[in-house]
Amino acid sequence: EVQLVVSGGDLVETGGSLRLSCVASGFIFSNYAMHWVRRSPGKGLEWISSISTDDSIKSTATSVRGRFAISRDNAKNTLFLQMNSLRPEDTAVYYCAKSSDAATWRPYKDNDYRSQGTQVTVSS
Repeated sequence: EVQLVVSGGDLVETGGSLRLSCVASGFIFSNYAMHWVRRSPGKGLEWISSISTDDSIKSTATSVRGRFAISRDNAKNTLFLQMNSLRPEDTAVYYCAKSSDAATWRPYKDNDYRSQGTQVTVSS
């Protein structure tokens, strides 16, 4: 059974940093591109960042580029999102997601398997 357990969400002040982790099990983690997405209050799901299986390709949304960094540790089956210079508009529930098909790289798709969310709240 595929499981994605995300943690690291918290309440932080503007300008602060957080690191989200997503521990995967039930599948061969190193065979799948992985993603981070978020849902802000009153908004739809927003793609944040994606990473290839071997860490060679990364793509990040313009809204967070230069502030957020995706990474992975295949030996530990873990995906990370380092979030720096946080802003109130980054307040959201964050999810990690596993590509629905095994491929070195591909963008996020709406039918990709998502974790439960972790709340990130940035106070102004």
